[in-house]
Amino acid sequence: MANEGVNTGRRRFLTGTTAVVGAIGVGAAAVPFVLSFQPSARAQTAGAPVEVDISKLEPGQRIIQPWRGKPVWVFRRTPEQLSALPTLDPQLRDPKSENPEQTPEFARNEARAIKPDIAVIVGICTHLGCSPLFRPEMLPQPFDAEWKGGFYCPCHQSRFDLAGRVFEGVPAPTNLEIPPYHFADDNRIVIGIAPEDA
Repeated sequence: MANEGVNTGRRRFLTGTTAVVGAIGVGAAAVPFVLSFQPSARAQTAGAPVEVDISKLEPGQRIIQPWRGKPVWVFRRTPEQLSALPTLDPQLRDPKSENPEQTPEFARNEARAIKPDIAVIVGICTHLGCSPLFRPEMLPQPFDAEWKGGFYCPCHQSRFDLAGRVFEGVPAPTNLEIPPYHFADDNRIVIGIAPEDA
């Protein structure tokens, strides 16, 4: 008769409540542990790979993604801009991108890219480290009457085409750098890791 007066409904309620609160506590304790596996902002700045969503990137648009403390430009070129690239070769210092420090093997082509329409370029002038202006319009500019789109550095007037190749006769000595990157899928680029077959 020891159980007389015991409310079994209340006991079940308290047991269930304790189990739910315990589960929430375990989940809350696990969150910091799981988050510790993700690279910190400091680690990302130091060189951890970063992912860029290009699903909404329209032709002529650019995304600027910080990586290793540098701005990386990701932009989509139009068919007209791509067809203009080979016509600029006679005006360029290194049209075939033969310097391996600026162009990895996987991007050693006319567009300097894995997919011709998507460019991924470090946005720092190779002269003194300024960030050139994005001038994708194929229209005459004050600095070039026959401009076919590209980048113009206002610091010392260096010019680069839309593949990041440097023009002759400007202070910048080399093409803009192409960082290691690969496509995770059709909508995502990972900057910091070259393609597996590169």
